[in-house]
Amino acid sequence: MKIAVLISGGVDSAVVVDRLVKQSHDIHLFYIRIGMDNGEGDCSADEDIEICTLIARKYDLPFKVVSLHEEYWEYVMKYALDTVQKGLTPHPDMMCNKIIKFGFFEERWGHLFDKTATGHYAKIVEKDGKVWLGTAPDPVKDQTDFLARISYSQLSHLMFPLGDMTKEEVREAARVAGLPNAARKDSQGICFLGKIDYRDFLERQLGTRPGPVIEIETGKKIGEHKGFWFYTIGQRKGLGLSGGPWFVVRKNVRDNVIYVSNGYDTKLQYGRSVILTEMEWITVDPFADDSFPKDEHSLRISFKTRHTPEFLDGYLTTQPDGSLRIDSDSDIQGIAPGQYAIVYTPDRMICLGSGMISN
Repeated sequence: MKIAVLISGGVDSAVVVDRLVKQSHDIHLFYIRIGMDNGEGDCSADEDIEICTLIARKYDLPFKVVSLHEEYWEYVMKYALDTVQKGLTPHPDMMCNKIIKFGFFEERWGHLFDKTATGHYAKIVEKDGKVWLGTAPDPVKDQTDFLARISYSQLSHLMFPLGDMTKEEVREAARVAGLPNAARKDSQGICFLGKIDYRDFLERQLGTRPGPVIEIETGKKIGEHKGFWFYTIGQRKGLGLSGGPWFVVRKNVRDNVIYVSNGYDTKLQYGRSVILTEMEWITVDPFADDSFPKDEHSLRISFKTRHTPEFLDGYLTTQPDGSLRIDSDSDIQGIAPGQYAIVYTPDRMICLGSGMISN
C-alpha cells in the first residue's frame, strides 16, 4: 500500500514510520511547515525537520517539507481570534486537523496515496460496512476529541497505526528501534504553534485592555486582568489572585469584566446541561440510524466537554429549534461557550461527532 505519513519530529509519528516500514508498505514522509504569525520562520520547526530527515535516512524513505503557512493563519488562527473576540473559547486543534492536516494537505498531496497515516492516538473501526472513529486504549493519550470535526470522507482515507498502543509502549518501541527521538519530550503547544505561547500570540494580535476581576457572589473588585480574551470559563491558573483557588465563572464582553468564584466546590463553575449547535456527525446521524437504541427524541451517550481522560454520561435530546441538548448524569465543570462537546457511544468505544456549546 502506498501511504503518506505526516511526521512531526515527535516520537509518535516516528514509531508510525517504523511500524509501517516493517509491514512493507510504500512510505512517503511529509512535514507540514507553518511559520510564525509574523511570517517569519520557526526555529522549533528547523529542529523538527532535522529529526524527520534523520528518520527518513534511517529507513531510506522519501521526505518532503510542504508549506501550509497562509492557509493555517487564514483559516485556523483567524477562527481562533474571531472566537476569542466574541468572548467564546476556540478549539484550534480541532480546526487544524479538519482544515489543514486532513483538508488542504489531502487536497494537494494526500489524495495521491492510498492512505494518509498520522501518530494520533485513535482507531479506525470497521463495522456495518462503514468506518468509525474509535477511542484509543490509553485514556490519557486518546485524541479522538481533537478529531471529532473531521468528515466521513476524511476518516475513510486515514490510518492511525498507534491505535492499539499506549504511550509507554510507543516509547519502548522507539527505544528498541533506535529512533533518534525516542526520549524527546511531547510537544505541548497548540497544533502547529510549537513553542509559540498562545497567550503571547493573543497579546501580539489583540493587545491588552485592563479590566476588573469581580467576585461574583459579592460584587467586589478583587483584582485586574489584561483583557477578557485571555480567559476562558472554568479557568483556574494564571489569574494572579491570592487566597485561591479562584475559577472564572462568567465574562462580560461588552464591559470587559471577568467574574470569578472561590473554592473547588463552588457550584457556579458547574452545570448539568449544555446546548449544542453546529452538530457534525462523522459516520452517521444516530437519530436517523435504527441501529442506535433511543426513543423518538433522546439518545443515551457518553461525552466530553474538554480534553480529559474522564467521560461523562447523559442523554442527548433534539430540540424544536434544531439544536441538541445534553443532560448530564453528573456535574459538568467549566461549561465554556465556543468549545465543543464530543459525543461518544455509551460504551465509550466510538466517537460519533461533536457540536459547539452555545450556553
